Parts: sequence; C-alpha cells; structure tokens
Amino acid sequence: VQLQASGGGLVQVGGSLTLSCRASGPTFSNYNMGWFRQAPGKEREFVARISRSSGSTSYSDSVKGRFTISRDNAKNTVYLQMNSMKSEDTAVYYCAATQVYSGVSLRYDYWGQGTLVTVSS
Repeated sequence: VQLQASGGGLVQVGGSLTLSCRASGPTFSNYNMGWFRQAPGKEREFVARISRSSGSTSYSDSVKGRFTISRDNAKNTVYLQMNSMKSEDTAVYYCAATQVYSGVSLRYDYWGQGTLVTVSS
C-alpha cells in the first residue's frame, strides 16, 4: 500500500482544515487507518484512528471533540477534519495503515510522506 497525504497548509487559530490520504492498490479496505503528527522537536504522536469499515474510531485527548477521522473505501481515501485549531496543532501530519486496530505507531506498516500544518495566531 502506498499512501499520499495532502491538504496541509497555513490556517489561523480557530480555523479549520481537512487532510486527505489516498491509498494506492485494491486492498485499502483491508487496513485500519491512522493519523499521527510530529511537531518540531517532539516525538511522533497518535492523533486518530479508524477501523476498516468505519465502525470504530478513537482520538487522542488533545484533539477529541475537535478532529474527526473518516474514510471512503470506494475512493481509497481517509480524511482528517480539523476544527477549532490551536497553535499546538502545528506539526507534520502522517497517515498510516495497519492490519491491527491500534494507536501505537510501531503497529503501522505503511506510512505516507507527511503534510505540514501550520496554525498561526
């Protein structure tokens, strides 16, 4: 599976942005998907995950209630809708695929290249 993330950019505090991650190959629906982020000088952290059929989702406490993960298996795409953004959301965001429904980055087998999100005040 190859993953291509897009949609990053500059947004003001309180604004919204939607990230997309398109997967190549016919087996996208076999994978649970996740979004992670890495801020400058910090370790990569879990943001959100979604199960193969969208039946389950979970979020980190820092984004719960503000971010929404979704997927469209017909389009081989997973999304991350980000609302009420804060300066601390500034990071490179990565999408990833795993056979295991997990929030642990080591469990993910495939990673996109990352897309930069900058939140300015």
